[in-house]
Amino acid sequence: MKSKILVVDDEPEAIELIEFNLRQAGFDVLPAADGAEALARARATLPSLIVLDLMLPEVDGIEVCKVLRRDPATSSIPIVMLTARAAEIDRILGLELGADDYITKPFSPRELVLRIKKILERGLPSKVGDQTLRVGDLLIDQPRHQVSWKNRQIELTATEFKLLSLLAQRRGRVQSREQLLRDVWEYNGLIDTRTVDTHMRRLREKLGPAARHLDTVRGVGYRFSEQ
Repeated sequence: MKSKILVVDDEPEAIELIEFNLRQAGFDVLPAADGAEALARARATLPSLIVLDLMLPEVDGIEVCKVLRRDPATSSIPIVMLTARAAEIDRILGLELGADDYITKPFSPRELVLRIKKILERGLPSKVGDQTLRVGDLLIDQPRHQVSWKNRQIELTATEFKLLSLLAQRRGRVQSREQLLRDVWEYNGLIDTRTVDTHMRRLREKLGPAARHLDTVRGVGYRFSEQ
């Protein structure tokens, strides 16, 4: 079955360009021209991923992202923010609100398709090395793609799950921000490492007491501790 991608943009030309390239890549595309329509379609269809413009009429992309992340039915759907706002503060805000990635206009359709594929792959079980990791009361069930603390399930996005799983698999070893960008996001270029910090902050908030296993190694990166 083809993955469904919800594309939200108030510019018909942008939707047409994205839709053409996504369909060429084998995806089904659901268009939405404003925030209200985006929320309705996301709840009704539960797409595999959402490409979301920030500058929308009435309900803007920031508010759409907030609402989607608060709703248990849509909280784990990956979101790629696509916008003309190139300022660093806008990108960091988008990531803090729960976006998995952030691409500025003008953009390369090929890069967008590639990033979407990478994000969707994060939500699939690995073909090798699948295992259930238990550290104290924290359970990371990789085959089922679930995380729980004291038998209470924690809803994570695909990116957050991959980040936590990778750190847990390498527990006790410090992972630099650059290494995490390569292994989780599969970025090989010069990408701001604060992308990692933003996702770690959000991951810790979701984990609550279980976040004690995530150590910050100042000036280097992060480490999963069994203590």
